[in-house]
Amino acid sequence: MTLVVKQKSNIVVPASAQRKARIRPGDRLEFLVSGGVITIIPELPSARAEYTEEQRHIVYAKLEEVRQGRVSPAFASVDDLVASLKGPVPRRPRRKLSSK
Repeated sequence: MTLVVKQKSNIVVPASAQRKARIRPGDRLEFLVSGGVITIIPELPSARAEYTEEQRHIVYAKLEEVRQGRVSPAFASVDDLVASLKGPVPRRPRRKLSSK
């Protein structure tokens, strides 16, 4: 799509381009200019705007567990997880089929 820029006008992003880019009323956009090219980047919401204080506390606690190597309640460390993946696969006992 090509548009002509007039002397005394703002540049308008056509509605079809806005729909394709999922730009909605109220969105904040950042304009980067480099070498004659304009890049429009949507400003993403921050975690503070998206989550409550309690939700952030839970996420940060889980991240701290990962940083300390506790990646799963079943494994004490990443090394234990990797070792379990390299070991033999345990077989589940077969269930008896009921005959009716």
